Amino acid sequence: MTTRCFVIGHPVAHSRSPLIHGGWLAEHRLDGSYERIDVAPDALAGFVARVRAGDFAGGNVTVPHKQAVLPLLDQIGDAALAIGAVNTLWREGGRLHGDNTDAAGFLAHLEERAPRWRDTVGCALVLGAGGAARAVCHGLRTRGVGRVILANRGRERADEVAAAFGAPVEARDWDDRHGLVAVADLIVNTTSLGMKGQPPLDLDLSALRPGTIVDDIVYVPLRTDLLAAAERRGGVPVDGLGMLLHQAVPGFARWFGVTPVVTPALRARLEADILQG
Repeated sequence: MTTRCFVIGHPVAHSRSPLIHGGWLAEHRLDGSYERIDVAPDALAGFVARVRAGDFAGGNVTVPHKQAVLPLLDQIGDAALAIGAVNTLWREGGRLHGDNTDAAGFLAHLEERAPRWRDTVGCALVLGAGGAARAVCHGLRTRGVGRVILANRGRERADEVAAAFGAPVEARDWDDRHGLVAVADLIVNTTSLGMKGQPPLDLDLSALRPGTIVDDIVYVPLRTDLLAAAERRGGVPVDGLGMLLHQAVPGFARWFGVTPVVTPALRARLEADILQG
């Protein structure tokens, strides 16, 4: 019987998850499917009931459902509890489970592009305070980073995230971000600034130290102005596409029983799709 999986959101047409999972299904010759399903907020509970009833083996959850789905689940993983959002669902033992793989995806790609980052990163500057920022903070905290500075355009939200995580996460004013570049060993942009169709990210990199890792989770465009500027100053650029690819691995493994590998060929396929618009 075909194992059916999904990504739900509202809207969801932009999601590239079907391209990732479809590629792995073809590569491993599995009897499975992965489809985009637009689920309006008022239809979320009904859809989750269908998953629990066995219509699907599981799937991914994207905006605006990552937080709204939490009370509808039977079991929530530690990462999802810490981050406060779910992006992966699966059925197990008659119960519906949810967890968050964004932190794992962020760390996997960081380790791929900067293998010795844990030896050099004592202080991280994270821009933004949304779900992606929470995932990054959780990931860095689990890896023992000694200081994680969170700067957001709204200080109140940064304070909330810092209070939720506690040490080593601390909040600072958005206007402080330029001066914090000099003390950061790792800078992560989790905002939408710099994304195609969005305003640019205003960050003065004149004090960037050579070797500082600059990670932009934006992947449209593939090479953001932030990454280009960081590379010109001797920084180590890490793009957002790798995080998207690596966060997909745990879900596929749960649903289909095969742990896929993020290959250059898969990445090239995604890059070509992004460039085509």
